[in-house]
Amino acid sequence: MRLLLMSDTHLPRRAARLPVELLEQVAAADVVIHAGDWVDTATLDLLEDRSRRLIGVYGNNDGPGLRARLPEVARAELGGLRFGVVHETGPAPGRERRCAARFPDLDVLVFGHSHIPWDSVAGDRLRLLNPGSPTDRRRQPHCTYLTAEVAAGRLSGVTLHRLPARR
Repeated sequence: MRLLLMSDTHLPRRAARLPVELLEQVAAADVVIHAGDWVDTATLDLLEDRSRRLIGVYGNNDGPGLRARLPEVARAELGGLRFGVVHETGPAPGRERRCAARFPDLDVLVFGHSHIPWDSVAGDRLRLLNPGSPTDRRRQPHCTYLTAEVAAGRLSGVTLHRLPARR
């Protein structure tokens, strides 16, 4: 099962549209995960239309229209792993400890908010993944997203993709 992970698209505030490369990855993915801060419902509509399966949550910049359609926390079993998605996890110091305590039943937690790519393990079990942002790099050198594969209860091929600078 091929996964595409993204967060913090902030359309149309930070970019006019999603990058072409990212949309190509949507078509190739079995599951698309968006960890919040969509900002507009048009992006949700687009990804719902183009994704085989979409799992998403709302973020702190998402208004009533998105909050009415998305949960604050999403959970799904994918390929034998228990995934969770949430927008905010708090500051980086102590993140692993906090997330392991808050989500003891998960194998993988996808989060956003910081726009900073993150890949770590809490304790010996919970994998924490932040794909960064495909549209707003903030203080990062590149806009980013993640891809991964899940099969037989194993997460593999977690890859951070750097997007070319917008013109």
